[in-house]
Amino acid sequence: MQTGWDVRFGAVEPVRAFTWHKYGRGFAGWYHSVTVRDHVGYESWLERDRLVLLDRDPQVTAIAAQPFWLHWHDGVRQRRHAPDYFVRLADGRARVVDVRAEDELDEETRESFTTAERTKVPCRRNSATAQLAIGSTPLARTVQ
Repeated sequence: MQTGWDVRFGAVEPVRAFTWHKYGRGFAGWYHSVTVRDHVGYESWLERDRLVLLDRDPQVTAIAAQPFWLHWHDGVRQRRHAPDYFVRLADGRARVVDVRAEDELDEETRESFTTAERTKVPCRRNSATAQLAIGSTPLARTVQ
């Protein structure tokens, strides 16, 4: 993450395609953001709701869905996770945002979000925060 920090993440394409199936569990789609004047993807109602909140925040100047991969080894195998959103703020700071329903936080998902802890050091070096939004509340737990 440190080596790619000069990348304008607020303007990148998602690192993977958004998919949905007629009888699938998710609810993926595209939201037209006033902030970025383009469509931004989401994979669930909660992600869409978070996206609407971000789009209405006057401090937010850029939003990108699934902007990069985080890679790590968990001691057994190589793992990766694409955060839900990268957000650029008006003062130049950034946020890396993940969104999940509390009842969907199984062990594997919790491990992926523990990776947000690994983003703290490069985020802090670059005036950014990692944020885990749990449930539909407008407030999110922020990793400091």
